[in-house]
Amino acid sequence: MERRKVGILGATGMVGQRFIQLLSNHPWFEITWLAASDRSAGKTFGEACRWKLDTPLPPKIAAMTVQPNVPEGCVGELPKIIFAALDADIARELEPKFAAVGCAVISNSSAFRMVTDVPLVVPEVNADHLELIEQQSWRKESGGYIVTNPNCSAIGLVLALKPLQERFGIESLFVSTMQAVSGAGYPGVPSLDILGNVVPFIKNEEEKMEEEVVKLLGRVAGDHVQMLDAKLSAHCNRVAVEDGHTECVSIKLRTKATKEQILAAWSEFTPLRGFAGGKPLPTAPDQPIEYEETVDRPQPRLDRMRGAGMAATVGRLRECSLLDWKFVVLSHNTIRGAAGAAVLNAEVLALLGKLDKLGVPPQPMAVLA
Repeated sequence: MERRKVGILGATGMVGQRFIQLLSNHPWFEITWLAASDRSAGKTFGEACRWKLDTPLPPKIAAMTVQPNVPEGCVGELPKIIFAALDADIARELEPKFAAVGCAVISNSSAFRMVTDVPLVVPEVNADHLELIEQQSWRKESGGYIVTNPNCSAIGLVLALKPLQERFGIESLFVSTMQAVSGAGYPGVPSLDILGNVVPFIKNEEEKMEEEVVKLLGRVAGDHVQMLDAKLSAHCNRVAVEDGHTECVSIKLRTKATKEQILAAWSEFTPLRGFAGGKPLPTAPDQPIEYEETVDRPQPRLDRMRGAGMAATVGRLRECSLLDWKFVVLSHNTIRGAAGAAVLNAEVLALLGKLDKLGVPPQPMAVLA
């Protein structure tokens, strides 16, 4: 596949940096445009960004000039594929501007996740929801659109839930999270608030989990998603872990299942292997759910990089005295839970042909005389 030019909105932040890390040597995409706030615009990226990742900042990226974060302020060619790593309030204002000029906006923001015609997608779970793109007014007027990925705490969870929903159905869920400090961005939670401590509140996090999970596991019904008919209660906590969200889950299934049947559902869950004629997706893990038998796993330090940070690790499956079963799931919150999720969405869009002819309004069908 020919490498496509892409841009990154919010490039200097932690998720923006993950986008750069994941896209710098991507076989399908090439970073040609970086944008950030007014205080960074006009500087080189190396001057504007305090690089915080464990791989070196690529020299080519460091030398690029940071652009204003609006399409009309672009110097040179504006790429038609935009990865967005913006705070929700800023995204709500800016992302539609890029969609309106014909860009595919592949967003990590929460701003449009629950909008009726905006797909909220984890490809292994609900790639078919991408068809909602065609309902968007931007798509009809300019060829552009917005696609979102879920909250970082929802992604690992729905990967573990999808095969159970397919085989047994889900009636109710209880989830308690232990979320890494990197989920708060940089500088994030002050050290004196988090070291030796647990903070049992993350603004809007519980609400996001409870509404996003049922959309992700729902089904497309014409021009909208019919939400999954299941009850979900979430407790979200910030803990002194750098990367990796851990979640303790109790679940009641609609059809009774044995431990062996649940483990088989997870191990046999490989939905992207046959996607688009079996073409491999560069960012997709070969096995999206890895079960760890060791009694005290998964652990963030040991398991967050499974599948290059794109797999969810599940462990401690056992019977629950209140519901049916309980288990622990872990996923990397800034790779699988943020930038990596958006890159995988873009790869699926590429194979579906939805990154072609961006910026070109759909042509009206000829009317026969």
